[in-house]
Amino acid sequence: MRIEVESQGEVFTFESKTPLSINEILNKLEIAPSTVLAVYEGTILPHTSIIESDVKLELVIVSSGG
Repeated sequence: MRIEVESQGEVFTFESKTPLSINEILNKLEIAPSTVLAVYEGTILPHTSIIESDVKLELVIVSSGG
């Protein structure tokens, strides 16, 4: 399957023969899961969601501070 991840104007693409969770995808991209939301077609997905087919995800950075 083909996975595309868009983050801050950059698109990262890779292939996987096995299903992956969003956490696993973020780890492959060396992105800390706690810093982003994964969005698919306007819907925020839990990082435990399993991706089993071609997909294009958008990552939205989560701001924090005080």
